[in-house]
Amino acid sequence: MRPRALVAAGLAAALLTGCAQSVDPIERLGRKAAQRVGSYGPPGADGRPYRHWGLTAPLPPRPPAHLVPMDRGGPLPVVKRVPTPDKVVFLTYDDGAERDPRFVDLVRELRLPVSMFLTNSVVGPGYGHFARLQSVGASIQNHTLDHPALRGLPYAGQRAEICGQQEKLHARFGIRPRLFRPPYGTYDTTTRHAATDCGLSALVLWSVSVQGHAVEHPLRPGDIVAVASGEEQGPSLTQRTTTVLREIERRGLTVGRLEDYL
Repeated sequence: MRPRALVAAGLAAALLTGCAQSVDPIERLGRKAAQRVGSYGPPGADGRPYRHWGLTAPLPPRPPAHLVPMDRGGPLPVVKRVPTPDKVVFLTYDDGAERDPRFVDLVRELRLPVSMFLTNSVVGPGYGHFARLQSVGASIQNHTLDHPALRGLPYAGQRAEICGQQEKLHARFGIRPRLFRPPYGTYDTTTRHAATDCGLSALVLWSVSVQGHAVEHPLRPGDIVAVASGEEQGPSLTQRTTTVLREIERRGLTVGRLEDYL
């Protein structure tokens, strides 16, 4: 082979070797670095964020989205527990009184599809916190403007509370929520009519509540969990959530996205 041909062959071999190295992540990052790369959120100190939050394994992936059958032609459906065979429960939070920055990290790192039912007068100047939560996967839902007990109020007053918050949330987040939770869980037929007229598709209550470090009763598939917020003493919102996550793990369940079912 002539010298010029030898040089060309050598260059070709070098280019091929270089290309192989550039596309092989194991060679590029090294085996240890490649093992640390995962798809379950930003890594913690050991590359496993679930351990950082007290879990022994990642939560199972949530099932594909599908709406449950409901009569959507009559009054607004009232849902206390989702009738589904899927091994999921749903995490919900009311008011917006507690703005724990670590909770944003928890939602982001574990990719938790939590639902935040916000009250305008309680959130006050804290809407930026909930915009951060929305950006990492939380959904924003309606919990009235001023948190009154709605049952027994006239239609005009109930509509003002519910529609008024729809407009506030649209102005703040560019969305119009589909789900409504009445303050204190109290409502009447007027509430259902007013919420329907405000464009909402379901009135959401809860089947399990979490106060402090206590989960009210053993979790079952389809449970809607209300995690208390705004407690002046006791564990933080993040700590209360990790308590229920450990119970979810013990029961072999995962966290579903409520809006996928309602």
